[in-house]
Amino acid sequence: MGEIDKDLIYSEGVKAGKRIYYFDVKQSRNGDKYIAITESKKINEGTPENPRFTFQKHKLFLYKEDYEKFVEALNRTLGVAKGEIPVAEAAQASASAETARAEYEAQAEEPAPAVESADDKQEKKSFLDKVKDIF
Repeated sequence: MGEIDKDLIYSEGVKAGKRIYYFDVKQSRNGDKYIAITESKKINEGTPENPRFTFQKHKLFLYKEDYEKFVEALNRTLGVAKGEIPVAEAAQASASAETARAEYEAQAEEPAPAVESADDKQEKKSFLDKVKDIF
């Protein structure tokens, strides 16, 4: 029997043929919640006469600062797959998001002053808190 995952808050599984997708909400040591998405695929490594099954697992971790961007991209992708959103429209929205993200990251890479005062540190912290609130 497997070890109990004490960081697990909630779990939901979706069976899809030979695969199962698990959507788990976990909590880190510092109290932040995050999502772990696991694809588990049943594989027969034996023979038809003597089957030996194993499970191949792939995990994706999604942190709170990325939830909104992830859901937006997933919704656009599903909209294209279902024929509800034209490819060009989805690509334009995705490109706009990438441009905004690149501009933000370029600003974040600007060199910091050699010595920061306590006021500078407080101002920087306040700015980061504001950015976290947006995303």
